Amino acid sequence: MKQQFIAYLKDESGQTSTEYILLVAVAAAIVVKFKGVIISKLGLGDEGGGVMGSVFDKVGTEIDSM
Repeated sequence: MKQQFIAYLKDESGQTSTEYILLVAVAAAIVVKFKGVIISKLGLGDEGGGVMGSVFDKVGTEIDSM
């Protein structure tokens, strides 16, 4: 039993998908956190945010509803 537990702890298969999910989650959190800075730097303010403004509005609405 002890040998199987040690082998389980040493086994690293399957961690890559978890790592990718964490990276995507961190990237999404950074984008949402700095939404205002991104919009102002790209010149996508209230006067015609276009597609980017629409995307950020939808993401913000979904996050607020959680």
